[in-house]
Amino acid sequence: MAVHSKDEALTCKVFPFSLGLVVMRWFDGLRANSINSFKKLTQAFGSRFITCSRVPRPLDSLLSLTIRERETLKTYPNRYWEMYNKIDGEFDDVAISTFKVGLPAEHCLRKSLTGKPVTNMIQLMDRIDKYKRVEEDQQQGKCKAKVIL
Repeated sequence: MAVHSKDEALTCKVFPFSLGLVVMRWFDGLRANSINSFKKLTQAFGSRFITCSRVPRPLDSLLSLTIRERETLKTYPNRYWEMYNKIDGEFDDVAISTFKVGLPAEHCLRKSLTGKPVTNMIQLMDRIDKYKRVEEDQQQGKCKAKVIL
């Protein structure tokens, strides 16, 4: 689209090729000659699909996340990353802290993150993966492995 932005007529013709199935159905349903400029097309598109836009979540929404009773390290981080990805900005230090606080005080991963803190999200993900494997091994009845950091 950016390549053709100087030629409005061409931009209108190229626009449909950037659409998914649902939006394409909407586009095909437009009345002939109902839109006469790219500006009007983008306005119509925006007014129809505004509900699909991503609304950023406030940073404090991470504070409400805690691991649920009987929840595993397989599902809790997934819920956490989903919420984390809805927050605009770079808040890795806060994200690391809130993830740790969301774990029970007696949880081995929380003790590990307290004893040997991580400094970035990659380290946090790596540590979570190590403890996930230990948890999965324990659930499968294998011997209780100890994480070596």
